[in-house]
Amino acid sequence: MNDFVYLLSNVGFPIVICLYLLMRIEGKIEALTGAILALESTISSNHE
Repeated sequence: MNDFVYLLSNVGFPIVICLYLLMRIEGKIEALTGAILALESTISSNHE
C-alpha cells in the first residue's frame, strides 16, 4: 500500500498537471487557428 501511495504521488500529480496544461493549450491553439483563418480571408478579400 505504501508503494502505491508513493507511486501515485510521484506519477499521478505530474500526469494531472500535464492533462490540465494540454487542455488549456488546446483552447489557445483553437483561438489562434480561428484568428489565422480570419486573417487569411481578410487578406484574400483585400488582394482581389
